[in-house]
Amino acid sequence: MSDFKIHILGCGSAKPNLYHHPSCTVLNIRESLYMIDCGEGAQLEMQRQRLKFNRLNHIFLTHLHGDHVFGLPGLLGSLSLMKRQGTVTVHTFREGIAILRQMMDFFNQEMSYNLVFHEIKPESAVIYEDKHIKVRTIALNHRVPCVGYVFEEQPRRRHLDRAAADFHGVPVAMYRRIIAGEDFVKTDGIRVPNAALTRDPSPQASYAHIGDTAYVPAIAQEIGPVNVLYHESTYLKENIHDAAKRGHSTAAQAAMMARGCGAGRLLLGHYSSRYKDDSLFLKEAQEIFPDTVAGNEGLCISL
Repeated sequence: MSDFKIHILGCGSAKPNLYHHPSCTVLNIRESLYMIDCGEGAQLEMQRQRLKFNRLNHIFLTHLHGDHVFGLPGLLGSLSLMKRQGTVTVHTFREGIAILRQMMDFFNQEMSYNLVFHEIKPESAVIYEDKHIKVRTIALNHRVPCVGYVFEEQPRRRHLDRAAADFHGVPVAMYRRIIAGEDFVKTDGIRVPNAALTRDPSPQASYAHIGDTAYVPAIAQEIGPVNVLYHESTYLKENIHDAAKRGHSTAAQAAMMARGCGAGRLLLGHYSSRYKDDSLFLKEAQEIFPDTVAGNEGLCISL
């Protein structure tokens, strides 16, 4: 079973339509949930995809446009109705903290859990770290302050070679120390190097979420390489001028970013409602970057 899954809860853009929910993605990393943006319908889609609300501890907002935020007050209120305990942290800009705090103070005066706000800025910085992941921001080019997020697994421990450990007489009590990198010294003083007792760790998984932004080739070096790059693809290349004017990208530009940052796979989303056929985005991107997937509600990608 994968320790790192990407769940698409919403991949539409600002104007409501019957094809997609507004932006929302949830990462399931070793059974802890990390949400990126929270458009309307997010909590309903969590239920459809059987994602457990009590495992959602961090919500990362890319920017303060309604299609990325309007689902959040309802979700936070529902968590309290569910008698959620512990702490939920919302990572957002200073203005977002003020707005959300005022809304929660008015609509949810008796919270069952501790709601914490963490201020972010439109900059390149590590903003969160735990034993499983490190999260950093990348400043994007949109009409309001906006960031992308890169999620990188922490370095994994080496795998114990049980046959080698048995051969050299390593006691079970030392297994954890060996996995952590320690050599083994036998009773006769002979040192067995760690490399002879372990195998290389599993590769670290990584995911970059580049939300609303004009195409900025220069940020490719900051993003990758990553296993999966989500990059907004609001427009097709026939509307490239609209994309630039409104601080968005085309599917072709998303593909160029994937190629430039060394992504293993490209995930498209944030489709404009003017288009009725998502396959057009996929076709445009695959002409440049073949390993492309069109995002859709209910899609789950395992790393």
